[in-house]
This record gives sequence, C-alpha cells and structure tokens, in this order.
Amino acid sequence: MPALDPEELVAQVRAYNPKSNSDLIRAAFDYGRRMHEGQTRQSGEPYFTHPVAVAHILAEMRLDDATIITALLHDTIEDTGSTYTEIATQFGADVAELVDGVTKLTNLQLSSTETKQAENFRKLFMAMSKDLRVILVKLADRLHNMRTIRAMRPEKQAQKSRETMDIFAPLAGRMGMQWMREELEDLAFHVLNPDARSSIIRRFIRLQKESGDVINKITTDIRKELDTAQIEAQVFGRAKKPYSIWRKMQEKDQSFSRLSDTYGFRVITQTEADCYRVLGAVHQRWRAVPGRFKDYISQPKSNGYRSIHTTVSGRDGKRVEIQIRTKQMHEVAEAGVAAHWSYKDGVKSENPFAVDPAKWIAKLTERFENAEDHDEFLENVKLEMYTDQVFCFTPKGEVVQLPRGATPLDFAYAIHTRIGDSCVGARVDNIRVPLWTRIKNGQSVEIITAEGQSPQATWLDIVVTGRAKSAIRRRLREEDRERFIKLGRELARVAFDHVGRKATDKALETAAKQLSIGGPDDLLARLGSADLAARDVVAILYPDAVDPGTTITGDRAVIGLEPDQSFTIAGCCQPVPGERIVGITYRGRGVVVHSIDCHTLTELADDSSRWVDVHWHSGKHAAVHTVTLELTISNDAGVLGRICTLIGEQKANISDLHFVDRKQDFFRILVDVDLRDIEHLHAVMLVLEAETDVASIRRHRDLTRAP
Repeated sequence: MPALDPEELVAQVRAYNPKSNSDLIRAAFDYGRRMHEGQTRQSGEPYFTHPVAVAHILAEMRLDDATIITALLHDTIEDTGSTYTEIATQFGADVAELVDGVTKLTNLQLSSTETKQAENFRKLFMAMSKDLRVILVKLADRLHNMRTIRAMRPEKQAQKSRETMDIFAPLAGRMGMQWMREELEDLAFHVLNPDARSSIIRRFIRLQKESGDVINKITTDIRKELDTAQIEAQVFGRAKKPYSIWRKMQEKDQSFSRLSDTYGFRVITQTEADCYRVLGAVHQRWRAVPGRFKDYISQPKSNGYRSIHTTVSGRDGKRVEIQIRTKQMHEVAEAGVAAHWSYKDGVKSENPFAVDPAKWIAKLTERFENAEDHDEFLENVKLEMYTDQVFCFTPKGEVVQLPRGATPLDFAYAIHTRIGDSCVGARVDNIRVPLWTRIKNGQSVEIITAEGQSPQATWLDIVVTGRAKSAIRRRLREEDRERFIKLGRELARVAFDHVGRKATDKALETAAKQLSIGGPDDLLARLGSADLAARDVVAILYPDAVDPGTTITGDRAVIGLEPDQSFTIAGCCQPVPGERIVGITYRGRGVVVHSIDCHTLTELADDSSRWVDVHWHSGKHAAVHTVTLELTISNDAGVLGRICTLIGEQKANISDLHFVDRKQDFFRILVDVDLRDIEHLHAVMLVLEAETDVASIRRHRDLTRAP
C-alpha cells in the first residue's frame, strides 16, 4: 500500500526532474487527501492510496509535474465536492483540463452495447487528440485497479478484465508501452482464465527443472559472442508472459511442449552501427530462422519504436528471439508515445526517437474520418489499435505502412481510393499474385488497374484495413443504392400494412429523423440492404401497434418466394434471422437460403438467374434456427455440464454436441444450438464467453456441408 506521505512521491519525481515544483505536488497531495477523506476502497484501504499509486506509476515513467498532479486529483471532480474551477484556481488551467478529461473518460462505458461503444470510442479518441496525457493517466489508473482487482466482486472482476483485454491493453501497445500492455494482459488473463495461466506457469517450472537456468546460459552465450566481436553492449533475458505464450498456443494450435520461442532476449548497444554489428555476430554464430527477421530501425513503427528483431536456433536447437537496439531506442520502446513528456535532469528528454504526440494522434485518427456509421468507426478503431505493422514499397521505392495481414487490395486503397476501386491484379516482387495474398515486410507491390473495374462484395473479406473496407462499402452502397431503395420501399410498405398504416413520405421522414439518418431515401436504402429492420422502423413510430407475441415458425421465416417455391436453410453458413440473406435455386430442391457472405456464393456469382431476393420475416422467430459453435473449454469436472446449463438458461436448445479435439488440459467441442435470431446468438455467445472455463468461442461454419 502506498504511503500517504507526499515526500516519497516528491523524492521520486525530483530524482529525474530536479526542477520539479515540489511545493505544488505537495499541495495537490494534501488537497487530494483532504477531498477523499473518509472514503475507502473495496479492500478497506483509504481511497486516496489509489491516486497516490497512480502518481507513482507515472513517476516511474518520468512524466511532467502536470501529469503527476493530475494523477493525484484524477478522481476529485468525480467522487468529491471538488470542482473544475477550484482545481484551475489552485493548480492551473492545464491540470484542470487534464483532470476534467480523465473524469469524462471514467464515465465512458467502453464495454457497453456496440452502438454506444462506438460513440464512446469517438469520445475516447477526441480526448486523446486534445491531450494524450489524459490517456496516460487513465492507463496508469487501470493498471493499478487491475493490480488490486481481487478486492472486487467476481462478476466485476470479469467485466473489468474483459474491458482491459479488449481496449486498454491494445491501446497501451498501440502507444508503444509494451511493458504496460503485457502486464495488463497478464493481470486480465489471471482473472479470465486462471487455470490456463497456472498450467503455463507450472510447465515453465517443470521446464526449468529439466533444463536448468536457460536464460542465464543463453545470456552467457550471447555475451561471449559480443566479447569476441569486441562490441560493448548489455544483454538481458526473460521468460515471456503467460498470456503471450497462451496466445501463441491458440494462434498456432500448438501445445506448450511444441512452442520453441518461450524466452526473449534483448541487447542494448551504444550506437546504431553496433546494432548491426551485433546482428552480424549473432547470425554468424547461430542459424537465423527464415521469416522471423524485422528491421524496425530502418523502418520505425508509427509510435517511434525502433529495434531489430531476429529469431535464431540457439543452444540445443531451441529458438531464441533477440531484440537489438540502442539505449535511446530502448527508452522509447519502454515509454512509447509517453517518451515525449519524459524528463531527465529537469528538462524534457531530448530523445531523437520520441514521436510528436500531435502528429501521432493525427495519423492514428485520419483513417476514422470517413467512417459513416457507428459500426464502421468501431471497426476502424479496433483495426488500428489491435494490429502490428508491415512495411512494403511502391515500384518507385516509396514506403507504405500497413497492418499485419494486409493484402495488395489494402495497398491499392492506401495509395488512392481510385487505384483501389479499379484494381484488377497485383505483382509482388514482380510476380503476379492473387489479390488475397498477405503482404510481408520489405516486399515491393505493383497494382494493375483497368477502366470499368469496380469493387466486388467479396473484396470485403479480402481487405483488413478500415480505409479499404470503408471505400469498398461506400462504392457498393452507391452502386446498389437505387436497387436497395426500391427493395426498401417494398419492405416498408409490407411492414406498415401489417399494422394498418401507410408508409408515407412524411412517416419515413419522421422515422429517419428519429434514427438520425439523413432522409427517407437513406432510410429506405438501409432497409433494402438489411442494415435496418422494417419492423424496427414501424416500432419507432407506432410502438403500441407492434405485436411482440406472435411467433414466426420455421416454415414462414423467409419471405420473397413464389407461391410454389419451398426453401431450406443452407448448412454451410447457417444463416439466422437478423442476418442478410440470399436465395439460390437448386433443381429438385427449391430455394436454399444462404448468408450473403457465404463463400459458397462466390462459385455462383456469374449465374445471376439462380439468385432469389429473399429476406427474413419481420417479427419474433421461433428458436428453430441451428448454429454450430466451436468452444475450447477446460478439461475439468463439471465444466461441460455448466456450459450446457448456461445455454439452457438462455432459452436455447442443444441439438447436437461432439468433441473435435481432446488435450490434457482442454477440450475443443462443436455444439449445435437452436436459436431465434442473431440477437439470441449474441446473447448465448456472450454468456459463454464470460464463463471462466471457456478459453475461446467462435461461430463454426463448415463449407464442406452440402448447401
């Protein structure tokens, strides 16, 4: 527990900033302690221990006085009788603005419903663009709360940990503070999957007993090579965090024993030239692993990160990951964007690699400006926050920075929307490749265009950048707009007739205004594209006229067919009410209903005569629509029974269940669940995802099943 004595904090700050205003820090300490007097945390400790701990975390990052003082006062406006004016008067407008910004962030429910979450993410990024120090205080606040999370109720622990894993840890990583990202992830992992974490730690202990002190042995090996090459450098080694190992096990579908690079090593040199000398010495001594070399010195990340990464086959054939950087590069690697405010000997650190926060946030947010709706904005934010970067080149040698997993189509749209829209092919390193090829670091990409080409709906499954997805959707919307408006008008007519009303222009205009949609045509286009349900439009205008009690049976679920046509639901994609669908005619079988994003449809793209424009009947559907879920669960007594109970509590029926994979610690199972609609599916998946013994859950689609 932090001591409630300002001198400890003052001494910590003065150690890196002798010119610090110690009296102002003491005044803020006394003010915060007085404001929080009588308040306690869940653990029973005085509440003010929390702001003090947050201030110490930020002092460890060597931040400026304003940020330290903000940490001490960050909960005063929210939880005490303090006001913005009072703080501005006593501590200055800069501190008051920061405290106000942190207060507003505290009130954002970032893990709420998707639409609300998207709007709150907008506010989060607005706060970031105003002053990034607000986010630094918020991240330190979350870090201390996660360190002391055991005092909370179990359900609150799970909610905060999921929010940390989904939002705050990736944000810390995106800001370059990898140490904070790793600690936040591991603390959340401890809550969300304690059995998996304990299992990994136990295996580490067993591995250490079997092979001895591997870190010390490999560190000694590296130092010997550097001494031989007469290179002055420091060498550090560490075991990777349990969550990092768990994530690799999931991504590679490998057991712990098959993972090779569970240790990481870092070499800190004096000069940039020495970094490359170290690389030469390491590669001369050990065999480099192909595809595992990255040079972030010649191509830095957008948050200022510079380092050389290489993986070699080291002692006893074990893979060893080595990061090589200078001391200045290491400071930025530890602090990330926060290095801009870092102090040394009373002045801001003149680190040449620290990025300008204003330029960084402008670059981060430029992709969001064209997002036209909540879902699109949220998708763009998460793509920017969660992905690492690759660097590729135009034929003229210009560098293009893209997220990992990007394709030539992403590259084309990064150059210009016009280039992306007219793309018909690509060459990577002068070799013609499919548009879905994943670009690797250092490759040269050339885009082939043609007049008359336009984006295809299937491109949405190929691209990964928010910019490309937005541009493709916008163009598809433009091309389909007239068709969607016509279809939407018919859907509106049927829905309004159903409750004895008319879909007049005035009614549609009023509904559009209530939904914050541009106008009647925009409303109809959204209805036609299945972005909006006609029943919801009717419910906004005539809530009493909508009868929620009528249940739509499976044989009446789909409308848009001819009187003599029958339909079945495709087993490959298993669409459910609420998802956009299309019908395909099969000789002797009638119409088979597919999800619009089903890969089976790509084979039939040119045979438009077989396509039937169908949609789900508006209303409450019976729970007869089967969806297959793939779950990875702990191999422990009672877990499977608990999973089945949770599904039953959501009024969903399990129609089939079988085991796909059995491992020592975990089972992978496929569960067929009968559901009402997409909302019912989300509810079931959400309650399962919150279960401690469920390591992962996803919707399983089997393209081998006959449509």
